[in-house]
Amino acid sequence: MPRKKAAETPRKLKITQIRSGIGRPGVHRRTLKALGIKRHQQSVIHDDSPAIRGMIFQVQHLVSVQELEEGQE
Repeated sequence: MPRKKAAETPRKLKITQIRSGIGRPGVHRRTLKALGIKRHQQSVIHDDSPAIRGMIFQVQHLVSVQELEEGQE
């Protein structure tokens, strides 16, 4: 298994809520809150990590995700 380079910067993900959390299970609403999304159409930027990817997978029907290039935010 190859190792990551120390100087390599993690990718960034722009996560935007596109559907409402109203009427959704509590675990989905709590996941949105954990991602830092407080309202509809809000976007947040996170480093790409397995934990963030898992949260996105859980609420994939409520959010859209864009991978950002280096220096883009």
